[in-house]
Amino acid sequence: MNDRASSFPADAASPAWYRHRWPWLLMAGPFAVVVASLASAWIAVRSDDGVVAEDYYRQGLLINQKLARTAAVAKQAPGATISFEADRRIRIHLYGVAQAPSHLQLTLARPGEHRDEHRVSLARVDGGEWAGAMPDLASGRWIVTLESETWRLPMTTVVSPLREMTLGVVAGHS
Repeated sequence: MNDRASSFPADAASPAWYRHRWPWLLMAGPFAVVVASLASAWIAVRSDDGVVAEDYYRQGLLINQKLARTAAVAKQAPGATISFEADRRIRIHLYGVAQAPSHLQLTLARPGEHRDEHRVSLARVDGGEWAGAMPDLASGRWIVTLESETWRLPMTTVVSPLREMTLGVVAGHS
């Protein structure tokens, strides 16, 4: 009988599977995943984060009340149009202000840099108009904020050169 299994030479027998590198390379990935999951489970059991807040539901209700108040105030909030003129003058026209503020301040700041902040005190010119002198600003991004002693308009980020912008609610005004 001619058996195919016996036709191979006896000295050409391959080594055992564990002497080859490919099975070890194929098993390395799943083994690393098992080790990582055991480490994650150990960390999860060892460190307890606990409850963030015992009264989370009441705090959520308070946040909803604050948001409702903020929305009501935003409807009554003033608005402003800020014009940066060529002669380095700033002109601001206020909208929706029942009583003119006694003090108005414009802040120009660089994002992330507290030392490069310029505050401009503005003087009342007439009606809802205010004016001031613009500081010498480098080109780039600036955060613009307008505030008085009773309110502060939402800040905005602009890229110089500065021309004209609106802050707050100014829809419906000309």
